[in-house]
Amino acid sequence: MAHTPSNPDSRLLQGDVPRHIAIIMDGNGRWARERHLPRHAGHREGVKAVRRVVEACKLKGVEALTLFAFSSENWRRPQQEVGLLMELFLHTLKKEVNRLDRNGVRLRFIGERSAFPAKLQDLMAAAEAQTADNQELTLTVAANYGGRWDIGQACRRLAARVAAGELQAADIDEDALAAELSLADLPEPDLFVRTGGEQRISNYLLWQLAYTELYFTETLWPDFDAQAFEVALQSFSSRQRRFGRTGEQVEQLKGA
Repeated sequence: MAHTPSNPDSRLLQGDVPRHIAIIMDGNGRWARERHLPRHAGHREGVKAVRRVVEACKLKGVEALTLFAFSSENWRRPQQEVGLLMELFLHTLKKEVNRLDRNGVRLRFIGERSAFPAKLQDLMAAAEAQTADNQELTLTVAANYGGRWDIGQACRRLAARVAAGELQAADIDEDALAAELSLADLPEPDLFVRTGGEQRISNYLLWQLAYTELYFTETLWPDFDAQAFEVALQSFSSRQRRFGRTGEQVEQLKGA
């Protein structure tokens, strides 16, 4: 997988719309509980929010959207809920892939998919193949994913290359490690959004979020609509991204 190195100068000058947005979709269970509904009803409603955000990203010209659908820690949830989540995942994928394809969305998955049922793994691979050539938006779904797992896998691949004599240990630097990560071919996220009121990264894209602008909202994921998305974008556009420079240096770059 080819690594697209992050260029701080270009990210300073890119304008108000983030190229890449990463989201933790939190609050489905609380949304359902507030309405005296079973938790899986909140997850189903959350699928509608995904559609809205994908459409909003396309309208705004966002290049990449990465959604945290199922973390490696989510297996600890009650078995019945995990089973219903897997069923919803399978049903949604079957239903949505043609819509995404028609709209030029490239769909991909990151995470350890071997833990999923074989039928779901096959469907994920087929969806990736069907949408591989689309260029309007790259929609990445993190499923059975963890940031520490991602970094660990990258280290294992580098170690294997060293053992095979393809790489010297002294040549391993930040770029070499970044090139082995799950999102190596995408620009690093410019904006991170977490709904539901929690203010944690929760083992999500730990390496990639190093210089990302963080935005937390009390809005529960099923209620996250185009207006809420616009508020997040406005927050992003109001910030000065310095990447280690002074504010004066940033203004000079923009005025050059």
